[in-house]
Amino acid sequence: SLEHREDFPDVRHLLKHHLRSLWTKETAYRRIPVLQWAPQYKLNSLISDLIAGITVGLTSIPQSIAYATVANLEPQYGLYSNFMGSFVYAFLGSVKEITVAPTAVMALMVQQPVLDLGPAGAVLLSFLSGCIMLLLGCFNFGFVVQFISMPVITGFITAAAFTIISSQIKSLMGISSSGKSSGFVDTWVNLYENIGETRLWDSVLGFSSLLLLVLLTLIKGRGSGRWKTFTKYLCLLRNAMIVLSGGIIAYICSTQEVYPFKLTGKVASGLPSFELPPFTTEHDGKHYDFIDMIRTLGSSVISIPLISILEIVSIGKAFSRGKLVDATQEMLSLGCCNVAGSFVSSIPTTASFARSAINSSSGVVTPFGGVFTGALVLLALGLLTDYFYFIPKTTLAAVIIAAMIFIIEYRAVAEMWRTKRIDIVPFLVTVIACLFLGLEIGIVVGIAVNLCFPLYLASRPRITHRLMNINDTTVLIVRPDSDLAFSSAEYFREKILKLVTRTLPEIVLIDGEWVKFVDSTVVRNLSSTVSDLRQQERHVLLWRWDKNVRSALYRFKKHKFMPLFRNDESVEKVVENWKPGYLNESFVNNV
Repeated sequence: SLEHREDFPDVRHLLKHHLRSLWTKETAYRRIPVLQWAPQYKLNSLISDLIAGITVGLTSIPQSIAYATVANLEPQYGLYSNFMGSFVYAFLGSVKEITVAPTAVMALMVQQPVLDLGPAGAVLLSFLSGCIMLLLGCFNFGFVVQFISMPVITGFITAAAFTIISSQIKSLMGISSSGKSSGFVDTWVNLYENIGETRLWDSVLGFSSLLLLVLLTLIKGRGSGRWKTFTKYLCLLRNAMIVLSGGIIAYICSTQEVYPFKLTGKVASGLPSFELPPFTTEHDGKHYDFIDMIRTLGSSVISIPLISILEIVSIGKAFSRGKLVDATQEMLSLGCCNVAGSFVSSIPTTASFARSAINSSSGVVTPFGGVFTGALVLLALGLLTDYFYFIPKTTLAAVIIAAMIFIIEYRAVAEMWRTKRIDIVPFLVTVIACLFLGLEIGIVVGIAVNLCFPLYLASRPRITHRLMNINDTTVLIVRPDSDLAFSSAEYFREKILKLVTRTLPEIVLIDGEWVKFVDSTVVRNLSSTVSDLRQQERHVLLWRWDKNVRSALYRFKKHKFMPLFRNDESVEKVVENWKPGYLNESFVNNV
């Protein structure tokens, strides 16, 4: 019957509408966020972004050098990876706090490709990762943000903060790192094994810097009048002041040929050449063409972009403060960052949690702060490497730890406990998995566990029932309170049969008021249920079912015999009008 035919969407119309929407003003503002904030950009914003950008840059430079070492690369590759992402994200990014740079996770993930292919492997991974992210963004893969809940985000933030704090304690105490792993457990094991190497003056400078940073953060915005304004700007400058003060102290000591602190050290200067990413390479006397390189890179071509997307979306939600995060735009911007970075010998990059936290705590106003971070990195490469030599590592560690202390969402955990205690489960699972399995695996585990809750609820819909006596006829009314899908089909069938066995009604009335969707599995199970009840000489009536659902039932031939009554009829009216044999005509008239 044409009346009950299922309509499919007009693909050509949808495609035409989608292509037309690509060239609208709204799309331009959404895909190029700089068009939104640039017209309202003011001098005060420029000053705040300058302070934040320089502060992040002062922290980012030595970190990038360290991450290059973790990735089995020379130190300058860390700096090569730092500036292009900052520049590109400044114009395409939608979360002002995010800083795109090399991270510990990315450095660890490119270790093996670098061992197999040399630096060319890491650079090609950056290009391929960017291309995959751009492709996913073009297909609106941003729906991934819907699967990251608040408990998982809170757990990720907490675990990331603990991991980063743990990784910085050694630098805070002047202990030399004897391992390349930055994992939570390995960091504490390494600290325990090398606690005897603690350096007194590094510890004094580090802990005093940390204490000062915490105090300055606590007094931010307190008081009134000029004092309030003074504390506000003092707090905005606190990170830069600590880093520069530590550098000045170390420089003064060096003039007396005294070196009480572990310093950042010398970095090779010079800008990278701008060239195509390597599609062929020579490594260990063996030639690799593009296919050989792809084969050697293996699953990292897929895992790295997916982890990068997951990190930037998670961090974006962490700093969004309740605002919606356009995950698709973040994928597109990160893809552009990686593709552009591959032209200057960058390794894969993503959002850096630690530096994004510092960016936020330093008072960044727009993504334009990344331009100053990138510019500082370029200056460091070209002109200022000698000046960064004297920055103590312990002051950088203090800045990072202070940022992490205040980024943990203590209130969010308390809110979960007050409102929905079951949310503590995915929170704790995410924290534990991130700490012991690593951040990239931990958040996947947290998301997977959290998805089990809605899947369980979908497979166990709430089903209400009541027993009525109408005209000496026992009627069992069964009503599911949500849509029915394949996961709930068997549960719905078992529930009806158990209720019938317990109540022994003459008529079973299935109320479909809240059911707007069923699939073929539900229809088949419903057919089996009706057949089982008819064998027990009981009558089954369907009441208040949606037109689309009724059409699906009609198309399933076995259901032609089942009556369906109009939605405006009461239960009493339905039972009074029903009689054996009053079947197909009623069904056809009401579909």
